[in-house]
Amino acid sequence: MIGWHPSAVDYSKYPGLTPERLEAGLRADEAKLANLGCETRLAFIHTSETAAADLRALLAEDTFDVVLIGAGVRRDDDHFLVFEQLVNVVHEHAPRARIAFNTGPTDTAAAVQRWLDA
Repeated sequence: MIGWHPSAVDYSKYPGLTPERLEAGLRADEAKLANLGCETRLAFIHTSETAAADLRALLAEDTFDVVLIGAGVRRDDDHFLVFEQLVNVVHEHAPRARIAFNTGPTDTAAAVQRWLDA
């Protein structure tokens, strides 16, 4: 589960969302996946400049069945280059992993499950 650290998000783009609500939603989906028997890692990225290297380091630590790239990276036009970099890092360093996408911080478990069941 890859996404922006709650301290790195521009909340003016997401009315009603706060760092606490973002992290709570992500942690709740992390718990849902754990209850389903999935081993999960919530990998926060902090800057555009370090995102690809941070993901590369994470993927070197283990084998992953599914890598989810969060909507905050994918749907924000200001971050399309980061999104592109992350997809290519997954493609290169975890070629057998399925790539999943959520629509927000509360449907991550459903997005991952789509690909675990595939």
